[in-house]
Amino acid sequence: MCNHCVIENVKQNMLSRRSLFKGMAIAGAAVVGSGVKTPVLAQESPSKVVDLTHAYDGAFPTFDGNPGIEYEWAVEIAKSGYQLHKLTIFEHTGTHIDAPFHFSADGKSVDQIEPEKLVAPLAIIDITDRAKDDANATIEAADIEAWISANGAFPKGAVVALRSGWSKKVTDPSFRTDGDGQFAFPGFGKSATDLLATLDVAAIGVDTLSLDPGNSADFAAHNSWLPGGRYGIECLNNLEELPVKGATIVVGAPKHKGGTGGPARILALV
Repeated sequence: MCNHCVIENVKQNMLSRRSLFKGMAIAGAAVVGSGVKTPVLAQESPSKVVDLTHAYDGAFPTFDGNPGIEYEWAVEIAKSGYQLHKLTIFEHTGTHIDAPFHFSADGKSVDQIEPEKLVAPLAIIDITDRAKDDANATIEAADIEAWISANGAFPKGAVVALRSGWSKKVTDPSFRTDGDGQFAFPGFGKSATDLLATLDVAAIGVDTLSLDPGNSADFAAHNSWLPGGRYGIECLNNLEELPVKGATIVVGAPKHKGGTGGPARILALV
């Protein structure tokens, strides 16, 4: 092909791409104008991605103590030239989502969580110092009010996460239980979830094994939060790398029909 022809082809491709992007922009504006919800980002140009997800296998701590995931070879490369595992997975293991359906008979299943609620501003409430002295420390309404006083209102559709430093214990038995073998880890108190339920908050998250503290006898946080149509995230990682406000969380929720939750890849944009 002649040089002139190559140049003309390049020009035409560039013009086509410009037209495509322009059309996408117009379409996006039309979607916004039509009232369809779009996710709210905490910043326009993030410079870093932080992985908030634990890599996990059958040794990862679980609530009931049983392996949350098991592998077996379904196809082996030596025999077939490619390979894949058959996985047996319990929904609430590793870094994972609690859908409303987890604690309500007719709540939304994980596949029904609206996409715009899975990309959201992230607000972090830090109780690390308190958790050092009390393994079952909780975020209460007073902590929510103090955060708002210091940082302003939560952004619309925010995910509010508890940061306790507990993710660093994940390879130690103390992530799950105390020296007496009793559940012991920080969580949300009911006064906090009751207050957050009155605000425009999409989800809550923890860097521990449960939304409720380990010594909870009634799953008060789960019961006050999930049935209202909101979701939760458990076993978050690397929250220490993030500011208490200004990051955007991207929740890669699973989408199996009728699911009560499931393992998720969760990222933060800073």
